[in-house]
Amino acid sequence: MPYDVMRTTLQDMTHTPPPAEELRILDWELRQLDARRAQLLARRAWLIASLHPVKQPSAEPPRVEATAPRVQNVLLLLGGVLLTLAATAFTLVSWRHLGVGGRALVLGAVTAAVLAAPAALLKRGLRSTAESVAGLGLALTVLDAYALHEVAFAGADGMRFAAASAALLAGAWAAYGFLPRMREMRLPLPAALAAAQLPLLLWSVSVDAGGYTITAALLATAGFDTVVALRATAGSVRLVAAGGAYGLGGWGVLAAGRLSWTATGPSAAARAAALLLLAAAFALGAAWQAGEKQARGLAAASGLLVVAALGGALRPVLPDAWTVPVHLACGLALLAAAALSRLPEAVRRGIACASAAVQALAVLWTLPVVAVALLGSADWLGHVWSGAPESARDAVTVEVPWPPDSATASLVLAAVAGVLALTVRQATWRPRALDASLTLAWAGVLVVPATLELPYTATLLILGLGTAALLLLGRTTATVLALLTSLSLAFLALASEPATLATLASLTVLFAVGVRRPLPAAASLAYATALAVAVGAALDLRPEHTALCVLVVTAAAALLAAYVQEKTTTAVEVTGAVAGLVAVGLAMGEPPMLALVLALGGVIAAGTAIRPDRRAAGYVAAALFVLATWVRLASWDVATPEAYTLPVTVPALIVGALRRQRDPQTSSWTAYAPGLAATLVPSLVAVWAGQQGPRPLLLGAAALLITLLGARHHLQAPLLLGGSVLVLDTLHELAPYLAEMTTTLPRWVPPALAGLLLLALGATYEQRIRDARKVRDILGRMS
Repeated sequence: MPYDVMRTTLQDMTHTPPPAEELRILDWELRQLDARRAQLLARRAWLIASLHPVKQPSAEPPRVEATAPRVQNVLLLLGGVLLTLAATAFTLVSWRHLGVGGRALVLGAVTAAVLAAPAALLKRGLRSTAESVAGLGLALTVLDAYALHEVAFAGADGMRFAAASAALLAGAWAAYGFLPRMREMRLPLPAALAAAQLPLLLWSVSVDAGGYTITAALLATAGFDTVVALRATAGSVRLVAAGGAYGLGGWGVLAAGRLSWTATGPSAAARAAALLLLAAAFALGAAWQAGEKQARGLAAASGLLVVAALGGALRPVLPDAWTVPVHLACGLALLAAAALSRLPEAVRRGIACASAAVQALAVLWTLPVVAVALLGSADWLGHVWSGAPESARDAVTVEVPWPPDSATASLVLAAVAGVLALTVRQATWRPRALDASLTLAWAGVLVVPATLELPYTATLLILGLGTAALLLLGRTTATVLALLTSLSLAFLALASEPATLATLASLTVLFAVGVRRPLPAAASLAYATALAVAVGAALDLRPEHTALCVLVVTAAAALLAAYVQEKTTTAVEVTGAVAGLVAVGLAMGEPPMLALVLALGGVIAAGTAIRPDRRAAGYVAAALFVLATWVRLASWDVATPEAYTLPVTVPALIVGALRRQRDPQTSSWTAYAPGLAATLVPSLVAVWAGQQGPRPLLLGAAALLITLLGARHHLQAPLLLGGSVLVLDTLHELAPYLAEMTTTLPRWVPPALAGLLLLALGATYEQRIRDARKVRDILGRMS
């Protein structure tokens, strides 16, 4: 509200406002004027900027690529490096120009001054600078040691002097780092620990010590690092100590393991075992005080080292076949240590992991033996009925050698199987452990006949009884193992004719007992198929006659599929179909017999199609019948394509008519097109291929009849198929005349005719579009 209006209003109400009220009104009006002035000035500035744009400098500060502490550290590092290089150059070059006194004076003064400087720098708060200067001082002490060797100990052994120098420098640097003022620096103590890695190793090399002494030096240094890593409080010291413990410790363990593996006598093996046990003690001690994850890994390593030490100590005095069992026994003994409640939980778990690793490696060692025992019998496929071998080992090593030193493989498998069955008690892992135990026990029994070189007949009996026992267990794993055993048995039986027939018959009956389950049912039918082939070969039947025997298995499978559960039905039917394919393959060499086999297969498929849930088998039956007809016609040297196609067309048209009668909405393309095309297309190809005779006339008449029927009943497929074939057949008949006409006409006639055609098409384009739309509508109304 303007001031004069407000004042008039107040005057009208009260004639004269009080002084305080009038002062408040004036202040309010002035604030409004100031606000309005600020708005107008801002608007004016914007208008000026829009009329005269000026590029404003960026308000963002420049990107900082290096912080002040980083610049400081780089400068200090470069300064320290340059000073170290200068000192090195002085020692190596200018040193020889000074006398003994001058040398001592220069070295002592420079080194003492540099080592004393960090204290003053720390007092002034320059810690980073003090670290750099201290590093320079430590480098100077190394140069002092070199200079001392050149002046006073030039004739001494360089390796021994280096070992002594490393020990003295490590002690001196540690003492320097523990000085009251120097404890604030991070460099001296890690440097002292790094220098401490060298004395024992360099000394053992300098005295020409053997591999055992050098390995002991490595492990002793690693043990020292382990103690420091567990006791030190500074992070840099713990890091250097851990690196030394793992690096030198791993080096020492590898060296001790090599010494144990190459030991040729009990004394050498015992010394190597002592080194491995020393490393195991260090690892176990570290595991006792480390965190959970590190403790588990260190405890596992300790357990493996103990196994390697004890097994390696006994290896030279035992036969080679007992090397793995001895190590396995040591690994199983770790389970007793893992059960001690006095040990920390992480340590016990690590020891248990070590035992599991030893067992896994032992089982891995037996795999070649198991593979030969299981798969070596398959080589009899190339030596069928060539004569029974003398022993089981001869039976499985027809073309592959028997692995050496494998006499104890079955013992190893049995031991691990027993441990799994007895030690795993958790509810979630118990079923898996039992399955694994059963598999290992089966593998152990499988290799026994070949290991003991049992007679061939006894081997067949053992495998047969094993198959029966596994089937009686009823577990999925046991059934799979039974099938694998039976396969090995069947292959071994191929060595002689009586064994083959007896084995295949026994396996067929044995697996037939569990015919209500998918795998035994399929196995029984498969062995029955093999038995049929074997019987045919034993009776000297021709392959095509043997095929009839195999079809008996297919028929039996079709009958069995109707009386088993759905999950077994598929397995039975698939196996029966495979048997049918085997029969077809056997009959391939004799077309008449092949036609009979296909026809009988069609009968079996048709019988299967009677079941409501297997109506689709009717298509298979029809296909087999058609194939049988074609094979029979081919065997009669019939070359007329209609003889092959009409047996397909007629049933297909009948089926299509019945389908449209049942479902009038069925398309004519679905009902009639397959059957019509089955005869029309091959016949048209034969016509255009140049075959003479009444075929073109008969094909044209049939196509015309089909076209008329399609038009009469408003069926799209017969109309278009018949019409297309009729046009193509007519073109084939008129082709010679058209060709003759083109050769007799003048050259200007074809272009003229083409031009007239184009003019006619252009003149009646719209009418033709309307006609095409009418035809489309008519065809669309057809089914």
